Order: sequence, then C-alpha cells, then structure tokens
Amino acid sequence: MLVSPQDYQNVPIDIQTGKLLDWLVDRRHCNLKWQSQVLAIREKINAAIQDMPENEEIKQLLAGAYLHYFHCLRIVEILKGTEASTKNLFGRYSSQRMKDWQEIVSLYEKENTYLAELSSLLVRSISYEIPSLRKQISRCQQAQQDFARREEECQLGAAELRERFFASCKQYGITGDNVRQELLALVKDLPSLLSEIGAGASALSEAIELYQACVEFVCESSAELVVPLLRHVGKKGNTTVYEWRMGLQPLRVERPEVEEVPEQPKEDTIDWGDFTLEPSRVDDGAAANGGAQGEEIDWGITLEPGPQGDDGIDWGDGESEEVQITVLDAGAEVPEGVACGSDALTLLENTETRGQFVDELMELELFLSQRLVEMEEEADVVAVSQFQLAPSVLQGQTSAHVGSLLATTRALLGQLCTRSMQHLFMILASPRYVDRVSDLLRQKLKQAELLLAKKEVMSQKRQEALAEQAALEPKLDRLLEKTKELQKLIEADISKRYSGRPVNLMGVSL
Repeated sequence: MLVSPQDYQNVPIDIQTGKLLDWLVDRRHCNLKWQSQVLAIREKINAAIQDMPENEEIKQLLAGAYLHYFHCLRIVEILKGTEASTKNLFGRYSSQRMKDWQEIVSLYEKENTYLAELSSLLVRSISYEIPSLRKQISRCQQAQQDFARREEECQLGAAELRERFFASCKQYGITGDNVRQELLALVKDLPSLLSEIGAGASALSEAIELYQACVEFVCESSAELVVPLLRHVGKKGNTTVYEWRMGLQPLRVERPEVEEVPEQPKEDTIDWGDFTLEPSRVDDGAAANGGAQGEEIDWGITLEPGPQGDDGIDWGDGESEEVQITVLDAGAEVPEGVACGSDALTLLENTETRGQFVDELMELELFLSQRLVEMEEEADVVAVSQFQLAPSVLQGQTSAHVGSLLATTRALLGQLCTRSMQHLFMILASPRYVDRVSDLLRQKLKQAELLLAKKEVMSQKRQEALAEQAALEPKLDRLLEKTKELQKLIEADISKRYSGRPVNLMGVSL
C-alpha cells in the first residue's frame, strides 16, 4: 500500500530506548568509536571551566552533575554577551574563553558525538540510576516499617514485663518500690500475723468438739484426742514450742539469732577495700655505695626466739602439761525453764509444728466437708438410722451451721497457705532467699529497661532511615526531570534528521 508524502510525514519513528545507541550507529548517525572522542572533549571541558567569567547562570550550569552539548551551547550564548568587547570586524572573538568553548561545540558536532553521549546518558539514567534510587528509597521505607514494628514489640514487651513485675509484687504483698526492704519489713510483721492466725483458731473449738464427738461415737473410743495441736493453739494461742512440748510456760525465752544478710553491692561497683601503700624509705648512704636494698614490706609477722633454742620451734620432745578434753552432755548447759533454739520459736514459726498445724486444719476441713455432704443427702437411710443413737451434739447440728464451721476453717487455712505467706516462711527459714527474690524481680525490671533502650535504638534507626529517604527523594526528582529533558532533546534532534517526523523513545517509564 502506497503512502502519500503528507501521510508519510506523520508516521512516527518508534525507537526502543535500550537499543538507541545501536540504532544511531547502524544508521550512520554516530561513529562506533564515539567514546574516545567524548573522552577528549571531557578533557577540554575540564580545562575550560577553570577560567570562567562571573555569571550567575554559568555558576548554575557548572553546579550541575554533568555538562553535555546543550549546556555548552548555552555557555557559548552567555559568552557572546560577556566577551562582546573581544569581537572583531569579521565576527570572530579574540577571547580564549570563547575559542575554547566554540572548539568544544564543534568537537561535539563532529560525527554527531553529542547525540551518542546524550543517548548514553539517557540509557544509563533509565536502566541504572533511576531504578537504583527507587530501590534505595524502597529499602528506607521497608526499614522504617520494620523499625516501627520492632519498636512497638519492644514497647509491648516492656509493658508486659513491668506488668508481670507488679503482679509478682502483689503476690508477695509489696508495692515494688524497694523489694528487699519491703520483704524484710513483711518478715518483721510475720509474728503479729501468726498471732492473729493463732487467735483465730479459737473460733474452731465447736468444730473440734463436733469432730471429737463423731470420732468417739463411730470408733467407740475416747482415749485419744483429735487434732491436739489445733486444740492447744485454739486455747492458748500461738505459744512457743517449749510450752507445747513441756506443758509449762518457759521462764525465759532465748530466740536463735537471725542471720542478717547484708545488701549486695551493685554490679558496677567494686569494693577495693580501704588500704594504703606507704613505700619504705631507702637508706641514702647505702644507695650511694651501690649496696641499696629493695623496699621492705611489713607482712605483720614477727619471729620471737623460744625457750627451746635458737630455732624457736617446739617439736614436742620436752615436758609439757597434759591436755585435758572435757566432753559435755548435750543440753547440760541449758537450765530448766529456759526455751532456746527451735523450742524458743512459736508453733507457727517452727517448720515441723506449722506443718502439723496445717495437716490438722486440713483434717478438720475434710471431716466437716464430708459431714456436710452426708447431712445434705437425705436419701441415705443407713446414715440416718446410724446417727439416731448419736449424742445430741451430732444430732442437733444443721447443714447451715456445719457449713459456717467449714467456711471458718477454710478461711483460717487460706490465711496460712497464701502465696505471700509461703514466701515469708521461706525468708524466715533462709534469709538469703530475700536476695534471690529481689534479684528475680529486679531482673524483670532490668529486662523491661533493656527493651525500652532497644526501643529508643529502633526509633533512632527509623529516624535515620526517614532522613535518608528525605535526602534521596529530591535527588530522584532532579534525575527524573533531567531524564525527561534529555528524552525531549534526543527526540527533537532525531526528528529534525527525518524531516520533522515524530519520534517516540519506547521503554521510558518515568
């Protein structure tokens, strides 16, 4: 199909940008060795920019990243104004500046070297520089998201650790301001708490009598008292172990000394002790004679001659007094009526008697709960008929009353078996347990502080990534603008070589 000249003039020329240089060389627009010519031109440009007139527009052109052919044309136009006084009658300039830049323009135009250089700049910008900047910006954005996520994780982790710390402090019954001192203060209050629990055991007398009556009725024997320790505490309170064992109040109580564990120093501090080193004086006269002795160190040891001779060593050969070893019977030094050692502790302080007290409480609780179940089951005819011959103490009980006795027993048992009370007993048994608990709780706070410090680091890195992105985005915008300008210049230059036909550089996605 034939195309008219007018229509042919409007047919566009589509050129793939990645093959632009090959297209120009194949159609003889540019020389294959254009790179060597560009190197020579760049050397001349570097020499010419050393001597430039004071002009604001020239300064802006020179401040750019790369000077190409069209920049050189603009510099020549500016020099025509600044170097007008050097123009002769024939229209030539005697100024060396003008000659240098005119030579550069002519070298660019020789074999269309400028067109090859512009095409190379365009391909490099589209294929490498723009994608590289976009990847850097994308990495900065991804880094900001990661740092923000990790920052939030650190914040949540620190909050969770602090919450666990305060929950543990609540279990111990302290506020957490000073863990060690608060735990020690709780231990000091422990005797009064145990006294209150001992006083509360007096409310179980009716339940104990009910249990005793039931045992006597069922077992038909009254020789042995049930829950003896619980009965003793209910009558006399939280007495000493001595009074429980001997049945008499001690005349004097000598409680065992409590080991006071000093507070451990902080990790950063090192105790170097308190000592000074004073160098001994050296005899000046001896030093002058060359026979000076080294500094003497006083080790605090003195040797005194003994009566056995010059050696002063007693080998045991001489006559000496006989050594007498006296064996004392255990407990011989403890007078009567004095409670000392474990006997001086109260029943609820002593581990063995406290365990027996808890066991008897649980025994009483189990009896009451079983009796309550039996009373509520009216269908059990055997149990009803069996208790018809029981004492009035057993027959006169109602399920509501037994339930209240059971509640009282469980309340007393709950006071003694709480988690905070268990920790107090462990501190009482081993004072060093305070340091272990303090270290455990402080470790949670320390981990929370480390997470908060890590959060600050993540926040700082996120700000750095944001600053890097803010610095890269203007560079990308300037590069996109210069790339669009290069695209238009190349398309217009190729269009002029083909009688104004439209030229489209394909594959340029900006």
